[in-house]
Amino acid sequence: MNIITEEDALNRMAGYCSAAEHCKAEVSEKLQKWGLPYEAVNRIIDWLVVEKFIDEERYCRAFVNDKFRFAKWGKMKIAQALYMKKISREVSYKYLNDIDQEEYLAILGDLMATKRKSIHAKDEFELNGKLIRFAMSRGFEMDDIRRCVQVEEE
Repeated sequence: MNIITEEDALNRMAGYCSAAEHCKAEVSEKLQKWGLPYEAVNRIIDWLVVEKFIDEERYCRAFVNDKFRFAKWGKMKIAQALYMKKISREVSYKYLNDIDQEEYLAILGDLMATKRKSIHAKDEFELNGKLIRFAMSRGFEMDDIRRCVQVEEE
């Protein structure tokens, strides 16, 4: 097994964080896989934070934007993913609440309209049930889903 020095790990992590946004949890996990002691991991992360290679708020803003705009995830799924990455609730909710509600509902409406075309159901009730389950699996809230289902029925 290759033993990596703390300085080498620091340089590699600086490059890793320069290439894309990463949170403390991702960096910590990677460093621990390399077999570095916890004290060294903490020193490296502290240095990366001070030098602005890691910024949880900047990471959160980019994560929320990417998952919403490109992956078309709902707020609940994004919040769960951020929780798994150990991003504080205060930070994650701040950026989740920045999502424009009209754009959010428009994306949900488009997703559901596209899905509606591929669903086979014997009646409207079954169709709506399948649409609701689909939207919930994407992390959208029930109130917003209901709103979009009602709009499509009209």
